[in-house]
Amino acid sequence: MTDPDTPRHIEIRDGNHTIAAAEVMTRQEAARTARVWLHAAPGHVTPGRRASLVDAVMDLPEVQASARLEATVPLGDTELLERLRQRTDNAVTRPAGCTALVDADIPPHSGPGSRPGARRGNAGRWPDRPFRACGLDWPVSAVRSAGAKG
Repeated sequence: MTDPDTPRHIEIRDGNHTIAAAEVMTRQEAARTARVWLHAAPGHVTPGRRASLVDAVMDLPEVQASARLEATVPLGDTELLERLRQRTDNAVTRPAGCTALVDADIPPHSGPGSRPGARRGNAGRWPDRPFRACGLDWPVSAVRSAGAKG
């Protein structure tokens, strides 16, 4: 295992082009918190490639040894956000400028190779107020009724 206080850089490449990258820093004295900055190349990226970046980050031994995750994700990158929600528990997302900040618990049984599916916590649950990240505090019921005709 590498030194947990040493930053790590991870890239997902397609040929000679980096299509997604992450910077990972874990601090054992900071309540076993992993801090992650995720970013992806603009434009079309094959579906699933951004999610594979999250999987690579979550499978790092130093991330697995952490209890909490603090991630910075480009605002609107739903593939990265959804995979983070699938691989963590109690995820809370909030906007911050052109990014979304994610605070979550890292489940102790989400070891290398674990994938979403038989997840607990918040998997498969539609958030009560999904538009809060866009600065709108509308509940799902208000959005559904606003779209209903007649």
